[in-house]
Amino acid sequence: MNVKKSPLLILILCLTVLAAFGFTRQRTKKQIPHTRFVTGQKIPTVALSAPPSVRSIRQSSDQVLVKFKSDLSIQTRIMTLSHFRSNVIRHIPQIDVYQIQIPGDLTVDEMLILLEQNPDVEYAEPNPFCYTCVSPNDTLFQYQYALYNSAQSIGIPGSPTGKLRADIKATEGWEETKGSDSIVVAVLDSGLDFEHPDMVDIAFSRGRDFVNDDDDAMDDLGHGTYISSIIAANSNNGEGIAGITWNCKILPVKVIAEDGSGLYVWMIEAIIWAADQGAHVINMSIGGDAASQTLEDALKYAYQKGVVIVASAGNDSGLVIYPAAYDSYVLAVAATDYNDTRTPWSNSGSQIDVAAPGDRIIGCYPVWALPGGTLPYVFGFGTSASAAYTSGLAALIVSIKPWLRPNEVLDIIRFSSDDVNGAEYPGFDEFVGHGRINMEKALVPIKIK
Repeated sequence: MNVKKSPLLILILCLTVLAAFGFTRQRTKKQIPHTRFVTGQKIPTVALSAPPSVRSIRQSSDQVLVKFKSDLSIQTRIMTLSHFRSNVIRHIPQIDVYQIQIPGDLTVDEMLILLEQNPDVEYAEPNPFCYTCVSPNDTLFQYQYALYNSAQSIGIPGSPTGKLRADIKATEGWEETKGSDSIVVAVLDSGLDFEHPDMVDIAFSRGRDFVNDDDDAMDDLGHGTYISSIIAANSNNGEGIAGITWNCKILPVKVIAEDGSGLYVWMIEAIIWAADQGAHVINMSIGGDAASQTLEDALKYAYQKGVVIVASAGNDSGLVIYPAAYDSYVLAVAATDYNDTRTPWSNSGSQIDVAAPGDRIIGCYPVWALPGGTLPYVFGFGTSASAAYTSGLAALIVSIKPWLRPNEVLDIIRFSSDDVNGAEYPGFDEFVGHGRINMEKALVPIKIK
C-alpha cells in the first residue's frame, strides 16, 4: 500500500480548537479545556484539544500487539509468550492478534526487538493511545449552511456570510430519501448523550464501551455526541438541528475516554465489533500518525464484511492521518468552508477522496457539560464534522441501494462530488480529492449538474 506517513505514535482530535478557556462539569470536578462561550449568546463555540505544533508520542509502556504466523499451534504460541514472560490480556480472533502484557524489566522497544527476531512472529507493534480528531423546521437549521447555504450569516451575529449554495445539497437529496431505520451507522468516538433532547431514540442500542468494558457507551467528553448529531439528530421536530439522515440509527462505540484519549486496541476491537454487530457504515472522526498493521487488518476485516468506512483526514495542515490514510479500505475526508473553499488547516495528500463542510459547524453537545441556561448545541470546526457529513451520505445511499458493495458506495460519493477548486486544480487533487460531496447527485444519479 502506498501510504506516505511518518510513524508517529499519537492520534489527534479531529474536531479542532476554536479558542480556549474551561468551565467545571456538572458531573465531576474535572475541567473541560479549550472551550469558549460567545458573549451574549446561548450557543457556545466549542473547541476541543488543539493539535500541538509538535506532537508528543504516547503509547502504552507495558503492552504490545503481536500476530503469530498462521500455521503456529496454540501450544507453541503460549510457550513462546511464556518464554518472553508475557501474559495475554486479550486475543482478537477475527484477525488473530494478541494484546500482551510485557515484563516490567523490559521496555516496549526492547520487547519488540525480541519478538521481531522470532521467526514465528508475523509482526509486533506498540499499542499507542488515540485521541478524539453538523427545508426542515428545526429551529437552528438557519445555522446549518452545510445542508443549505442561502448566503446567510454563519453562526453568531458578526460572523461572515456564506456563498450561495456552497453546501452539500441536502434539501434536494432529502427529496429522494431521508434514510431507513434499518441502516446503522457505528460512531467510534467518545460515546453518546442518550438524554439529549435532539438525540432521543436515534440510538440502535446503548452500544459498547471499550474504555470501561461495559455495554453502555454514555458520552463523558462531548465529541461523540457532536459527531452523532451531525449524522442523525432528530429532524423536522421543531427544535434544534437536523441530521443528514432523518431515520438511520446510531450505534455508539466508545473508544475515547473522558480525558480525550484511548488505546489503539480499543479502536481496533471496536471496528471488528461494529462490523460483527451488522453496522452498515463506520464513522471514525478520529485519526493520527501511528501506522498500525493491526489497525489495517481490522479495517480490512470490516470492509470485507461489507461495511463502508469513513474517516477524518486531520486538521494540522499536514499529511493524511490514520486510519484515513489506509485508502484501500477507508474514505478519507478533508474540510471545506461556507464558501466552498478548502480550509487552510485541513490535511492533504494523495489519499484524500472527497471534502465536506467542516468550518463553523453546529451540533449537539451533552446537556450536563454546559452551564445552566445554555442551549445544548455548540459551534465547532474540523474534519471530524466533514467525515460525519460523509458518513451520513453513505448511510442514505445504502438506505436506497442496500445491495451495493463498499467500493461501489465509495465510488458514488467520490464521482458525484463537485470539483469546487477546479479552476485552480481541475480534476482530482490532493486537497479536496474528487471534490465537495453532493447529496443530490449521489442520490439522484440522473442529476449531473
